[in-house]
Amino acid sequence: MSPKQHRGEVTSDLLLDAALRLYTESGEQGVTVTAVTRTSGVSLGSLYHHFGSLDGLLTALTERWTGRLFEQLVGALPRNGTAREGIRAVVGAYLAFVRDHPGAALLVHSPRADRHLMARGREVRDAQAPVVSAMALWIQPRIDAGEVAPLPGPLLEALVLGPVVAVARRHLSGIRDVDLDEAARILPERIWRSISAEGP
Repeated sequence: MSPKQHRGEVTSDLLLDAALRLYTESGEQGVTVTAVTRTSGVSLGSLYHHFGSLDGLLTALTERWTGRLFEQLVGALPRNGTAREGIRAVVGAYLAFVRDHPGAALLVHSPRADRHLMARGREVRDAQAPVVSAMALWIQPRIDAGEVAPLPGPLLEALVLGPVVAVARRHLSGIRDVDLDEAARILPERIWRSISAEGP
């Protein structure tokens, strides 16, 4: 990496980190051009050079943390473990992400992120392809072995992550009637029953 590329990466990181800090403190309305440049110490020209607009900065921030969430999920999968163990690990990793990175988790589960996904679904999916492929490569041998029901990939993903996303959104919205640790204990077994080849 050349010195110029390194400086550009450092500048981008400063802007992204500042935007996340502001989002965590004040929500999307707190992420203004003035606030980002003041908090990051980066010039207005640099913000526009790297991201094109404030919307571009927020989109890049959402994509960065969505990527980190998925990397955490893939990293949690046990190499030689059973599918049941894998479900427990993925659920635990997802809820740990929500607990450990509340501002980023709020952004990833925000209406803004949903709008971005709806507007650019194919592009977003293509960007997530390596992670989705890694999860598919992990689950396929367990389907072949008769451990997991032979369901289409998108449906398996919905059955595994759907309940976890619902709990995360509920928690992040301020409705704290479900404890994340309790959810991490209860959900994996319920999810496992829904995808087990033996059925519920």
